[in-house]
Amino acid sequence: MYLRARYWLLRSISSVLNKPCNLLSARYHTEGCCPELTEGESKLLMTDVRAELQKIVGASVKWSEHLQSTKERASLSSLLVESQDSLPCRHMKDSYLEAYLPLGSQLLLREKYLNVHNLVRFGRILEDLDSFGVLISYKHTKTDSPQSHFSIVTALVDEIDLVKDVILPDCDMKFTGHVTWVGKSSMEVQMHVSQFQHGSFNPILQATFVMVARDPSNKRAAFVNPLKLMSPEEENLFEQGKLNKARRTTIKETSLLRTAPNEDERKIVHEMFLETLDAKTVSFRSRILPKNSVWMEDTKLKSLEICHPQVCYTKGNYIQVRVHSTVVDPVSKDHHTTNIFHFTFGSEKDVMQVFPKSYGESMLYLDGKRHFKARLSNEK
Repeated sequence: MYLRARYWLLRSISSVLNKPCNLLSARYHTEGCCPELTEGESKLLMTDVRAELQKIVGASVKWSEHLQSTKERASLSSLLVESQDSLPCRHMKDSYLEAYLPLGSQLLLREKYLNVHNLVRFGRILEDLDSFGVLISYKHTKTDSPQSHFSIVTALVDEIDLVKDVILPDCDMKFTGHVTWVGKSSMEVQMHVSQFQHGSFNPILQATFVMVARDPSNKRAAFVNPLKLMSPEEENLFEQGKLNKARRTTIKETSLLRTAPNEDERKIVHEMFLETLDAKTVSFRSRILPKNSVWMEDTKLKSLEICHPQVCYTKGNYIQVRVHSTVVDPVSKDHHTTNIFHFTFGSEKDVMQVFPKSYGESMLYLDGKRHFKARLSNEK
């Protein structure tokens, strides 16, 4: 499955990766606590989101219970419909959901979200977004039964736009979202995350996930409820969802793994190759770097935890990073691609230009360039 995620950083890269911060986990900063939570109002918390999902899918903690649960879920297949027209329409408000992450008021919870820089570990936020998006999707397809006859999975993370470079570890967070577009078996879910500071919630990021509905055994696609639009704003959201779908299809069809580089792209590769040849030796094997540049292979990191990210394209103060995630079967040694991520970072100053050496690296360069251009055109 092709999974594409793009993170848009509007400020400094270094502020995210290296910015120091005092240890906040042992403090209690009341200015970061939302009054709605501290005054005991009943709110859906992120821990409740996971508990709700367990009820909906009938999750079990013991293997024997899991086997029984699997059989019971398989029997729910009879509830699936043969046509989307058989399902009632839903409104966007029907799937709207709010959930809170009380980092400001719950110290023990805060400890679980800290990274080595004593800031919020973004990986945990991604996990929360994933769970939240799935629950929103189940809310859209809700029936009278306590357990859903759907198996809803995350097809891809289409986009994550960061509007702040730091997520504070001692301020409450709020997640909101709803379904904005529906296909036959897929749903686009748009989510917003904000953080309580200086007396109000301020936006942190906006995320767009694509979810797909499967049968209870997760073997085939299942129809989901269509959307009924109620306002011009909802029509705009739905139209944007259609455009996103078309863009994803175009990117897939024009992948460099399927089609050769076009004339302009071949020219770019050839010009970069000539630019790095050593004029003194006049040899194809003798390569030199232009000023303020770096070889693409020197940007590679290899780690079991970091995966294999490369800075595959740079322009001005922007860096395009491609992360290829692979799993390895320890018995057969087979490698399988699980995810491909595309990140766009912005720096406070211009960065060194990256140059490919091999044809394979040149394809990575062109792929990064394509995603970067698509990102800019999407912003406009």
